[in-house]
Amino acid sequence: YEPTWSSLDARPLPAWFDEAKFGVFIHWGVFSVPSFGSEWFWWYWQKEKRQPYVKFMDTNYPPGFSYEDFGPLFTAEFFDPNQWADILKASGAKYVVLTSKHHEGFTLWGSKYSWNWNAVDVGPKRDLVAELATSVRNRTDLHFGLYHSLFEWFNPLFLEDATNAFKTRKFPTSKSLPELYEIVTKYQPEIIWSDGDGDAPDTYWNSTGFLAWLYNDSPVRDTVVTNDRWGAGSICAHGGFYTCSDRYSPGHLLPRKWENCMTIDRSSWGYRRDARLRDYLAIEDLLKQLAETVSCGGNLLMNIGPTHDGRIAVVFEERLRQVGAWLKVNGDAIYGTKPWRAQNDTVTSGVWYTFSPKEGKVSAIFLNWPVSGILELGEPRAKLGETQVKLAGYKELLKWVALGEKGMVIALPQLTPQQMPCQWGWTLQLTDVN
Repeated sequence: YEPTWSSLDARPLPAWFDEAKFGVFIHWGVFSVPSFGSEWFWWYWQKEKRQPYVKFMDTNYPPGFSYEDFGPLFTAEFFDPNQWADILKASGAKYVVLTSKHHEGFTLWGSKYSWNWNAVDVGPKRDLVAELATSVRNRTDLHFGLYHSLFEWFNPLFLEDATNAFKTRKFPTSKSLPELYEIVTKYQPEIIWSDGDGDAPDTYWNSTGFLAWLYNDSPVRDTVVTNDRWGAGSICAHGGFYTCSDRYSPGHLLPRKWENCMTIDRSSWGYRRDARLRDYLAIEDLLKQLAETVSCGGNLLMNIGPTHDGRIAVVFEERLRQVGAWLKVNGDAIYGTKPWRAQNDTVTSGVWYTFSPKEGKVSAIFLNWPVSGILELGEPRAKLGETQVKLAGYKELLKWVALGEKGMVIALPQLTPQQMPCQWGWTLQLTDVN
């Protein structure tokens, strides 16, 4: 691959990524210490001087307390990478993406290029990236990925380059690029999830040069996937898969593989001590996002924010385990599927379709169980004596009637709550429906 977008964009996406469908994002860093408002705490407090952040600091910390003073308080004493790996496995996710470095510049590994502002020198005194990578690889079949922020809000070298309208390149050459080469060589992540271009073009970051090395010569050249955040103007235009924006959910097919990165906490990616229960998406919301995203050809990357002491909060663990329990019953409608000719049903709302090419079966994921016990589908073309309908997790075949050229009416079984194959969202498996 040449270091040009035309060459890099032509690289076929490794097949595992499209087959995986579901991953977990983990936002963890020094911002987990104040754990107030947002993972953008430093920026909102120091740069934008937003009132709630300023007041929070004035009320709870001594005068002159700096953001750097939070570093030693990022302690991770309860961080058990094996426990994290077990929760990730139980979620049914097929990949995980950890923030190796957010816009604050603090690296979760002992980077040579981030002296005294990393997790080995300050705070936990542990290589958190290495520990999680090892546990995930030893205990699960998840692909291990790393998020990395290109820019850093308050790095003097970046600010100097920005003042020079990015004509100088001190920051990327001495900090950002060396870190990228370092994490790839050291941890061999199968996803590089880039972010935070600081309004600088990809030429400033030498993104195409790095990606050419990644695809040609790096230890992960055959399996690695990358996103589209490699400089101003590259989002939704260049890179391996498209993210387009946070919480991106187009509701229709895209010509290129895409990912919906979203958060269980509606308003923050990092952990918030001030979050209320209503701020967290319910399992019904999450399954709706999963069904809609996968039916439109996307992957869902669902974010959690651990605490400064290294715990995955119980509410996040519960949501992940709920998704995993659902996938145990309905996973055939998600993993390894392709978009069908129709993404959602035209007659009944809240029905999303996927297609399994190997078995030649169509899955109809329906989010509401009809009161009548009768489900009408407008899209499938059923054939008498050939088409079969099953409810995932239920043994008997279901009775159905065709509605002319297109569409069918299906009689759902009468089940008590205890007999239901799952509690929220169900899958009909249709074979021989054109």
